[in-house]
Amino acid sequence: MKKIIFLAIALLIGSIGVFAQEKAGKKDTVQHTVLYTCPMHPDVSSTKPGKCAKCGADLVLSRKEQMKMEVMKMYTCPMHPEVASEKAGKCPKCGMELAEKKRAKP
Repeated sequence: MKKIIFLAIALLIGSIGVFAQEKAGKKDTVQHTVLYTCPMHPDVSSTKPGKCAKCGADLVLSRKEQMKMEVMKMYTCPMHPEVASEKAGKCPKCGMELAEKKRAKP
């Protein structure tokens, strides 16, 4: 009986340890979404660029997304500016090295 209790406790502690290690290692499993909003109607938002349902204006990155872009390093392809990444590497379209995107000075 003592062996079963000891085994159950060891299993519980081991599983908690594995879970804590994943969190400490910052293994990101959350699906992140980018929000686009209408400049004229902030209540209109979408997860894809497009047009505002109320006025037809182009949706732009939300203020929160713009602030994230200012803080994060972003890399883009010199030939394909729509290709962006948070990590340096090669463009999937043409194979060129991604260059760090310069932030606009305020």
